[in-house]
Amino acid sequence: MAFTGFPFAALDFYEDLEADNSKPWWNAHKDVYEESVKVPMVELLAELEGEFGSGKVFRPYRDVRFSKDKTPYKTHQGGFVARGPSLGFYVQIDPAGLFVACGFYGATTDGIALFRDAVDNEVRGTELEGLVSTLTDAGFDIGGDKLKTKPRGYELDHPRIDLLRHKSLTASTHFGSPPWLETAAAADHVRTAWRTLVPLVEWAEQVMR
Repeated sequence: MAFTGFPFAALDFYEDLEADNSKPWWNAHKDVYEESVKVPMVELLAELEGEFGSGKVFRPYRDVRFSKDKTPYKTHQGGFVARGPSLGFYVQIDPAGLFVACGFYGATTDGIALFRDAVDNEVRGTELEGLVSTLTDAGFDIGGDKLKTKPRGYELDHPRIDLLRHKSLTASTHFGSPPWLETAAAADHVRTAWRTLVPLVEWAEQVMR
C-alpha cells in the first residue's frame, strides 16, 4: 500500500498511552496502533527505501529488565534506516507529531575514538564544523551525549573542543502536527529533511569505518 500520511489518531493513541501505559489498555486499543501507527510507518519507510535504503520499524515494547520504570510500552514509534553500526536516518511519530533525525549513537569505544581522531584532524574536523553550522542555520538541533569536561588526551583550548566532547552526535527537527501530516506530503517532508542530513551521515560513514 502507498503511504498516505499519519492520521491524527496516531498522536491521540500515544497521548492516551502516556496516561495509561498498561497491558489491558494496549490490548483494548491494539487495532489503533496497527492501523494508525505501524502500517503508516511501514509504508513510509517503503516509500523512502529507493533513495535511502531499507528501514526497520522498532518494536513497541520497552526493555524494562534494567530500568526502574516498568511501564511496558514506548510512547512513540520509531523507524530507522541504518548506514553503519549505530549510524543512520531516523523518523518518529509521538504525541507531539513528527520527528526526524540522523547521526550516530551508542558507538563503541573504538567508534568514539575514530570520531575524535577525525574531529581532531584539521581537514576532517573543519569539514564537520561546517556541516554542523549549515544544519544549525537550516533549523536543525544538534544533540547527542557529551562529556562535561574534555576527553582524555585533548586540551580545553582545542578549537573544536565542543565537538570532541561528543560520545554521540545527532541532528534533528520536530515538525509537530501540521495539516500535511495526515497526507502523502508527509513523506516529502521527511525525504527533504533526510536529504539535507545526508552530508552529516556520509561524513560519519567515512571516518568511523
